[in-house]
Amino acid sequence: MPVSWGTEMPGLELWREETSSERHLQVIYPQHSKLTDKEKTNICYLSFPDSNSGCLGDTQFCFRFRQSSGRRVSLHCLLDQFDKDLPVYLKKDPAYFYGYVYFRQVRDKTLKRGYFQKSLVLISKLPYIHFFHTVLKQIAPEYFEKSEPYLEAACNDVDRWPAPVPGKTLHLPIMGVVMKVRIPTCHDKPGTTQIVQLTQQADTHISVILPTVHEVDLFRCFCPVFLHSQMLWELVLLGEPLVVMAPSPSESSETVLALVNCISPLKYFSDFRPYFTIHDSEFKEYTTRTQAPPSVILGVTNPFFAKTLQHWPHIIRIGDLKPAGEIPKQVKVKKLKNLKTLDSKPGVYTSYKPYLNRDEEIIKQLQKGVQQKRPSEAQSVILRRYFLELTQSFIIPLERYVASLMPLQKSISPWKSPPQLRQFLPEEFMKTLEKTGPQLTSRIKGDWIGLYRHFLKSPNFDGWFKTRRKEMTQKLEALHLEALCEEDLLLWTQKHTEVETVDLVLKLKNKLLQADREHLPVKPDTMEKLRTHIDAIILALPEDLQGILLKTGMT
Repeated sequence: MPVSWGTEMPGLELWREETSSERHLQVIYPQHSKLTDKEKTNICYLSFPDSNSGCLGDTQFCFRFRQSSGRRVSLHCLLDQFDKDLPVYLKKDPAYFYGYVYFRQVRDKTLKRGYFQKSLVLISKLPYIHFFHTVLKQIAPEYFEKSEPYLEAACNDVDRWPAPVPGKTLHLPIMGVVMKVRIPTCHDKPGTTQIVQLTQQADTHISVILPTVHEVDLFRCFCPVFLHSQMLWELVLLGEPLVVMAPSPSESSETVLALVNCISPLKYFSDFRPYFTIHDSEFKEYTTRTQAPPSVILGVTNPFFAKTLQHWPHIIRIGDLKPAGEIPKQVKVKKLKNLKTLDSKPGVYTSYKPYLNRDEEIIKQLQKGVQQKRPSEAQSVILRRYFLELTQSFIIPLERYVASLMPLQKSISPWKSPPQLRQFLPEEFMKTLEKTGPQLTSRIKGDWIGLYRHFLKSPNFDGWFKTRRKEMTQKLEALHLEALCEEDLLLWTQKHTEVETVDLVLKLKNKLLQADREHLPVKPDTMEKLRTHIDAIILALPEDLQGILLKTGMT
């Protein structure tokens, strides 16, 4: 795929050796893609189900792995121009790749193992789960029949795709099919899906319309545990170590992605692995007993993990996910000591006591939907809206308090450095909750204060606050630039020495470079006005200085 889609290897085919469990890379597209040995090993093992999974037929799933240190970063720079307009939960993570897998296993008596096993894998920086699974569904089945020339033709189609600009409706041709998609922007109202609609005449060639690029079937994943969905929301919000033990990679990856998605529009800032194996390069790091389990969500299928991870504080054991319309038996919360093997009964194994009282209303609403055979998509909309309202009720008091840390605009002087943000004081924040806490927007009762205290110590708070602090610092820099533009800078230079004037020009040029480099939220006319100021100041200086300053940086 073109690098603008963050995909260095659109067609990465693997096959399993007939006489052993070894995996081999058979072909890579584009051929100039560079993989380190460590990345190759991770991809090879993560691209196949564990032998115990028994996945016959075609299976799709997703994995995530660490990028090797020292890898070239040109791809990241190309993606940055689109990244700034994405919602925070869809921004790329420079340290990780996603792997999207289409795996086929069919009986074949001519092979020693008795099975044909092959995976087509797509590697990308972008977390567009639904989109990339749809792409693979279009090309993988025929590719397994027609082999490399078909894959090359598919790559040629993808090379002609437009850039993945957030907010634009894109038409993407792939092997005779045209997909119509829209990538969300940070300006979209949370909880709304800008569904792309067919128009009467212009879209007669459209074959596939994707209502979302990233969302999973939330209710299908939470269905076995929806009685405990609020407790799981708390565990994810707090960045607690969490293991999902599932019968197959598709179920483990869908469930992990649904958990990460349940706190949206808040970003889950810790590591998460939709499918994790004993061969993963981080296996020792994540299973050691010499330190507390890390803040990570792991999806596993190998029975070995039931023993290796039994010291983890929160474990979800799920059975086969049922097709839409079929409801599995609800699992219970059980004590960790009862989890002996992966064959243990499904359940949520934890000693965690939720801070908030369970919302019985949402449970009744979902149970009613089950009884009335409401479609899974409609149930997912209800559950997604519930999680959104819960997350927003929690985060709005924090947003309100952090906004109060911003200095007043009148304190910004063009001739001084931008003022600093006030410090975040946990106890000061806690005092604001009495009058402007989540009780204003949520019907749920419970120990909200305790939940906030725990959250303030979590990786999710750390990541959220760093992001907000960066945004606010950039806003202060932008306001400082605007204040400079409103000054009569030429008049100022007439009252100061040449040395001070040259220093001002250099500082203004650095400001312009910073605004461009950091994508500061500055209006285009502000930038143009500042360039005009710089040109006017330079032209008022002696010719020898003009020549030097015109060559220095941009004007």
